[in-house]
Amino acid sequence: QEHYGGLKGLTIAWIGDGNNVLHSFLTSAAKLGMHLRIATPRGFEPDLRITKIAEQNSKEYGTKLLLTTDPLEAADSANVLVTDTWISMGQEEEKKERLKAFQGYQITMQTAKSAASNWTFLHCLPRKPEEVDDEVFYSPRSLVFQEAENRKWTI
Repeated sequence: QEHYGGLKGLTIAWIGDGNNVLHSFLTSAAKLGMHLRIATPRGFEPDLRITKIAEQNSKEYGTKLLLTTDPLEAADSANVLVTDTWISMGQEEEKKERLKAFQGYQITMQTAKSAASNWTFLHCLPRKPEEVDDEVFYSPRSLVFQEAENRKWTI
């Protein structure tokens, strides 16, 4: 909102794990007028109950919701590319399996080629290079440090 001047009509592309952060996007995006395009590997989809809520909200608020396994499809025309850690606390034993499942999900400039011309990048940190490459993470399009500051004030 700070960067774009408003949220209504923005398209958010989530590329990564179907975790608690994605669940927050799923339950709030439509209510804020945002379209949501989600790419997760098979077996790492968001909770089906949360997805059903998001589908209902999308219909009610007139927004679009896409769930796919293709990161480039999710990124298509997106204003904001978002990811999060692929290995959360308590999942360390699953690291090898998860890294294998998430191959091809790293956000790169190649991912962003199909995004909207005004695309930006968000990550709630801490970030690992397999999730987003340095070129995107440290680019002028990355808003991760502004995002971190905003989180600081809400915490």
